[in-house]
Amino acid sequence: MINNVSLTGRLTKDIDLRYTQSGVAVASFTLAVNRNYKDQDGNQQTDFIQCQIWRKAAENFANFTHKGSLVGIEGRIQTRNYDNQQGQKVYVTEVIVTNFSLLEPRNTGNGQGQSNGQYQQQTQNQGWEQSDVQLDDNDLPF
Repeated sequence: MINNVSLTGRLTKDIDLRYTQSGVAVASFTLAVNRNYKDQDGNQQTDFIQCQIWRKAAENFANFTHKGSLVGIEGRIQTRNYDNQQGQKVYVTEVIVTNFSLLEPRNTGNGQGQSNGQYQQQTQNQGWEQSDVQLDDNDLPF
């Protein structure tokens, strides 16, 4: 089964970085994602997506982003539930982030800016590095 999500949007507020009792970092945030159309009055429609990111990636995300940062995220949809103080069951749907990209240049003025780049929480598929290899069409096998 496939459960993948990719979103690009802006952070609605600064990251809420916390630590579990066992010392694992977890950050929660809301991503504002514009829809590709406007309503009948010409207003831009926006979805506000709840997200979580864990471990070292959470610390890095909190250190390099702030309210208004433009980011790209990849992850999976997860649902959970709990009983609130009134005894009612509350259902939560959120994105568990596994990769993120910072999509704006770092602001050098306040130290809370962003840098160009990407961070992958899962290190097993880090990809390849680009090289300056010259290929001739005659070298291709087809």
